[in-house]
Amino acid sequence: MPHRLNRKGVTMTSSLYDDAGGLDGLRRLSNAFYARVLADELLAPVFVNFTPAHVEHVAVWLAEVFGGPAQFTEHLGGHHALLSSHLGLQIRDEHRQRWLQLMADAVNEVLPGRPELAAALTGYFEWGTAIAKDVSQDPVGTDLGKPGPTPRWGYQGLVH
Repeated sequence: MPHRLNRKGVTMTSSLYDDAGGLDGLRRLSNAFYARVLADELLAPVFVNFTPAHVEHVAVWLAEVFGGPAQFTEHLGGHHALLSSHLGLQIRDEHRQRWLQLMADAVNEVLPGRPELAAALTGYFEWGTAIAKDVSQDPVGTDLGKPGPTPRWGYQGLVH
């Protein structure tokens, strides 16, 4: 975890998960984001098979990626399942850019005045949406190979 100075100049260690408010904060972020997505002319058709459970699944995914409990891997199939869910969606760059804008808007609403946190989250979303766009070009059922671990993301980017 990164070491940062708090307002009193004391070194502290924190995760994106903690700084985003844990699972509850990520649920608020996911809800704010998907409210925008489902109202968006460009993105709503991409989410034609959207279910309310999707909002919770995304919050649980982000919790794990940002340093929280590994509930997505334990209960929802991990990184491999997430990649598989994007197969066949044919995401275009205009979809990706709109997704990033709507997520930035949601971050600013739910986690206002937190530029360091917003920058770290944005870094992950830029990285992750590029992968989703790439995987989405392959048809449903494509063999994605051996499942790998769920990535972890911190203030400095991908954690190895």
